Amino acid sequence: MRLTPFSTLSLLSVAVGISLVTTAQAAQPPAPDLSNSEFQQCLDNLKNSSKFSGVDGYTFNNYRPSQPDPSVIQSLNYQPEFQKDVWDYLSALVDKERVEDGIRAKRQWGSTLRQIESRYGVKAEHVLGVWGVESNFGQTLGKKPLFESLATLSCFDRRQSYFQGEYANALKIVQNGDIAPNDMTGSWAGAFGQTQFMPSTFLELAVDFDGDGRRDLVNSVPDALASTANFLDNRGYRTGEPWGYEVKLPDGFWAASNRKDKKSISHWRDQGLTLANGSPLPYDLSSAGLLLPAGMEGPAFLVGKNFDTFYSYNASENYALAIAHLSDLITREDSSKTDFITAWPTDDPGISRQQAKDIQQALLNAGYDIGGVDGIIGDNTRTAIQQYQTSRGIFPADGRAGQKFYRAIVGNATPSQTQYGQPLNPAPADRMGQLIQQQTTAPSSYSSQPSVSSSTSSNTRYRRVTDADGTIKLVRIDQGS
Repeated sequence: MRLTPFSTLSLLSVAVGISLVTTAQAAQPPAPDLSNSEFQQCLDNLKNSSKFSGVDGYTFNNYRPSQPDPSVIQSLNYQPEFQKDVWDYLSALVDKERVEDGIRAKRQWGSTLRQIESRYGVKAEHVLGVWGVESNFGQTLGKKPLFESLATLSCFDRRQSYFQGEYANALKIVQNGDIAPNDMTGSWAGAFGQTQFMPSTFLELAVDFDGDGRRDLVNSVPDALASTANFLDNRGYRTGEPWGYEVKLPDGFWAASNRKDKKSISHWRDQGLTLANGSPLPYDLSSAGLLLPAGMEGPAFLVGKNFDTFYSYNASENYALAIAHLSDLITREDSSKTDFITAWPTDDPGISRQQAKDIQQALLNAGYDIGGVDGIIGDNTRTAIQQYQTSRGIFPADGRAGQKFYRAIVGNATPSQTQYGQPLNPAPADRMGQLIQQQTTAPSSYSSQPSVSSSTSSNTRYRRVTDADGTIKLVRIDQGS
């Protein structure tokens, strides 16, 4: 229920029809000019409306925003230019690093997870799968002030009625004493906490599992994990059943992807389906539907009711598959191989978050002004990739960071000249000094690679910045500044 690096929303994608987790970042529209007087008049009207009847005057006035936040309207109307294939989506969410973090979390919170499983009947690893996908095990909670975001969305643009309800519910959470006001931060659309609940979902399903009298999904891991289990249980989770499994389709078999058309396991056995390793299908699902996220040529899955409960957390089959796959790897406690048995139908698979960081660092080394290195292939990074591809005659210049581009720019392999031009090794440290000291004229090997912000004009130069973690990046500065 969150925005993910990369950002991702959760339950909001069901209620509002937004599914950011299934797309990559692209340029947002300009920030709108929002009238503060109109905003304050809207808040006055909301204060006296029926939706806010359960919010006392002190709470409403004390946390009333002084001005709107135009950036949330940008996000509301964001139409991504770049679409992610399922193999790109899965490789970023389920990589070696996240699996290992999940295994550590499983061991650290083992006693709590066993108690949660006993009370709600939800498998511990399934709860961990949600936690890992939603907030990277509590490492990415979102920093937007919820009251400001939800108040702005309540007064401007579309879906105002929905957001007004969420705004009122967010105020009730603080009024009830569950979460401190300073901890009410999250995604631009209001999802917050370790497992990213919307305020309405919080009031309905959040639980106090650590017994301190507060339902604190921000600071209490037990509360957050138990609330997630309660959510899945409420949505029809079946204790003791797997979410499903990867399967192998028989030769000559054809079917459409339709997880909702559930059949008995006997039916699928009669059709010739087996587990992906060739073993017979087990009889541990009451019924299952066929999921083909990349068509007949890619990995195939039989999915049951528990997969549907993952889907109900965020209306995206790719999202639900990420939870399912991550939970399986955590169950096996094996991070050595994060791919499915059947390969994706592509000769250019997706990259891990570490590989994304390597690409970003290589772009910085080459003089591209993309900001920091965070492993999130977003707007600036994609634009820089497109410019690099264009300058090197790489076709298509699509801005995609796949394995071929990774090999080309990081220099781990020699790419095909017909697809990826001449290989380029990252600029070594001594070359970086040259890049910094020279003004607009970059070294010859980079001369056709302007930065995202067109930093090759005659009054631009770079300075070298070393972050606290040792990461080096080039920051563009105007001459004389």
